[in-house]
Formats: sequence, structure tokens, C-alpha cells
Amino acid sequence: MKLSNNTRLEVRELTKIFVSGRRKITAVDQVSFEIHEREIVSLVGQSGSGKTTIAHMILNLLKSTSGSIIFDGKDIKDIKKKIYWRNVQGIFQDPFSSFNQFFVVKKVLRDSFKILDKSFNNEEKDKIIIKALESVNIDPGDVLEKYPFELSGGQMQRIMIARIFIIKPKLLIADEPTSMIDSILRANILKLFEKLREKQGTSIMFITHDIGLAYYVSDRIFIMHRGKIVEAGSAEQVIMNPNHTYTKGLIEDVPTLHKEWILTKRS
Repeated sequence: MKLSNNTRLEVRELTKIFVSGRRKITAVDQVSFEIHEREIVSLVGQSGSGKTTIAHMILNLLKSTSGSIIFDGKDIKDIKKKIYWRNVQGIFQDPFSSFNQFFVVKKVLRDSFKILDKSFNNEEKDKIIIKALESVNIDPGDVLEKYPFELSGGQMQRIMIARIFIIKPKLLIADEPTSMIDSILRANILKLFEKLREKQGTSIMFITHDIGLAYYVSDRIFIMHRGKIVEAGSAEQVIMNPNHTYTKGLIEDVPTLHKEWILTKRS
């Protein structure tokens, strides 16, 4: 797919320092990068590298200490949160924490329409919901009247993505969205991200500790280590010719991730 050169998101020297008593912890240290329209990028690093902190700042759930986040040419500090969240959405590691456990799936997905500008009656909402669920390979009849706790992690992750098909944001931040599901469902979820990009033009930041998954899904990869981006480039460049010792270590830690395997998977 030919990518757009238009910048969807620009992060400039983003820093987050947490203060606990006399102790200061720099979780994110002057990080800068861009995400273009219709692009999938991965932010890769081990636990504690600063990935999720960046995700929360981009989603406007956490204030930065310094630096700026520019979305479609505007600093997010100058965008009303409702408008911003209509265009920027997140999917998280634990899908169950994102849904009210006392509501059935139909109610949860109907509530998603509140963030949109246009008004829909329940019949119109249900038609859109059914189409969205079918887009993520879920039979609506199997889930609409069920509570989240009655469903599997894989079903819930796909329902979260169905919600993204309903809202149609310009940017999706996906923070470890496949960590709770098995390898077969994991591949299906990654294909749905590609479908979001193709059908809706959604830009996606995929956050993961698994550099193999990042290679599979991404146009570009950013490697995070101790709050900094230590390596960045196209997926092929980062995997085939890593420069930083930390990147090399991540690759070596995945036994199945060798050059012949990834070239086969990528083709």
C-alpha cells in the first residue's frame, strides 16, 4: 500500500517525569516521532521502557512534563477532549477493563455512538453494530445479549475493534492488544488492524514487547529503551540491519525470529 506523506501525529521532545517524595523518575525522555496518514507504526520495548506512558499522553489521559503532541496540525492541549477522542481512540491489553461489566454488549456498543456528532435511533445503531461485528468475524447473535464476563478474551478484543469500526477514528493507539489471546486469534487481530487501515484510512500505533509481531504488522518500528527511542526505521531496516545493541537483544530473544522466517512471513 502506498502511504500518505501527510502527518497525522507529531510528537516533539515529549518528556514525562514522575515525582515520588524526593525521587524523580524519568519515564519518557525527550521522545520525538511522527505518524503519517494510513500508516501502522510499532513502539517496541520491554516492560518499563515508557511505551504505555507515551500511549496515555497521546490519548490525553496523562499530562506531559514537557514537549508537545500535535494532531492534524494542532496541539492537543488546544483541542476539546470530546472532539479529540472522536478522532483518537485506544485499545488496551485487558479488554474487560474497558467495558462496563453490568451492561450487555449491545448496550456497550450503543453507548459508543455518544461520541459521534450525528444522532442515530436504536434501529440505525443496531444495523451499524451488526455490520461492525461481522467485520471482525463475530456472529452478532452470539454476543449482543451477553455480558462481558460471559465472553472470551479474544471475543472481547474483537468487540473492542468493532467499536473502532463504529467510531471510525483517524488514529488508533493499540497498547499490547494481543497479549491475552492465543497465536491463532493474534494473527486474526493483526489482520483486522490492516483492515482498519485499508477500509477507514486509520493510522495505527501498535505498542508491544514482541518485536516479531511488530515486524509482521508495521510499516515502521520505533525501539524504546529506558524512556528513549534508541532506534527507528522501516520494519525491514530495523529487523534486518539493527544498529543498537538493545534492538539486537530483542531480536535474539525471539527464537523463531530469524531472517528466513520473517522474509517468508512478510511475503
